[in-house]
Amino acid sequence: MIQVRNLRVDYDEVCAVHDLSLDIGPGEIYGLIGPNGAGKTSTLRALVGLVEATYGDIVIGGFDLDHDREQAVGLIGFMPDSAPVYDDLTVWEFLDLFAEAYRIPFARRGQAIDQYLRLVDLTEKRHAMTGGLSRGMKQRLMLAKTLLPDPQVLLLDEPASGVDPNGRALLKQILRDLGHAGKTIIISSHILSELSEFCTSVGVMQKGELVVGGTVAEVATRVMGRAKIILEVVGATDGAARVLAADARVSAPAWQGAVCEFAFEGEAEQASELLAALVTAGVRVAAFSREKEDLEALFLKIGAREVS
Repeated sequence: MIQVRNLRVDYDEVCAVHDLSLDIGPGEIYGLIGPNGAGKTSTLRALVGLVEATYGDIVIGGFDLDHDREQAVGLIGFMPDSAPVYDDLTVWEFLDLFAEAYRIPFARRGQAIDQYLRLVDLTEKRHAMTGGLSRGMKQRLMLAKTLLPDPQVLLLDEPASGVDPNGRALLKQILRDLGHAGKTIIISSHILSELSEFCTSVGVMQKGELVVGGTVAEVATRVMGRAKIILEVVGATDGAARVLAADARVSAPAWQGAVCEFAFEGEAEQASELLAALVTAGVRVAAFSREKEDLEALFLKIGAREVS
């Protein structure tokens, strides 16, 4: 859905994005992480055509941004960080204004507005003035506005900024549901621990460059080394020990009673194969868990220290 090749963005003497390449498919939720000034916002603005690329190719849904700008941009919903709302409008009037701008037919407009107010849990605020909303509510309102035209691609710049814990939980669920519906999402954020809960892939930027990118598991393996698995068995451990010893992907098994911790070189699919081998060998498995990748640990390991 999104293909970027050798993207460069310059501001006078400053290179904000340097030779960045991305491939993001339908249903993918891509977390773009990095310290302030890393080039995340410039990347998003270049993808939606708000800043002109110095050079590089951007293709959205098969449309080249340079040659088919209207078709490419028509697929995108962009939510900037700290986007302003019109304080003299009610929540419903604000969405109605943008629904008209998005050319949503009048007969469908009210239904669409109500649908997205429910989605972001602002139905009770439909007649409230936007100027009286909290920062988190304004962020949720901007998300509803962004979703109104039903875009296939979502570019979200720090959408959880100022959102309370309940709002963040709601945002995560909305993004998961959108991903399952086939939407392609890029989300820029410093809230690394939360990104790891729903992103399917990540890219880490520093000083305008993409330092590392891929699925969360791939990036974890490349940066942190082997994943850790914790196995607990019922009864004798001999059978489990033999299966682990025969698997070349397993290293450094350490037993404490019926529990074994070991390093494992492989992703979730390969871990499931190991579990199947244990069960086939007659091992009574009480617990088998693959340690969750920690994006903040990855980020710090790479060397980007400016996280909030």
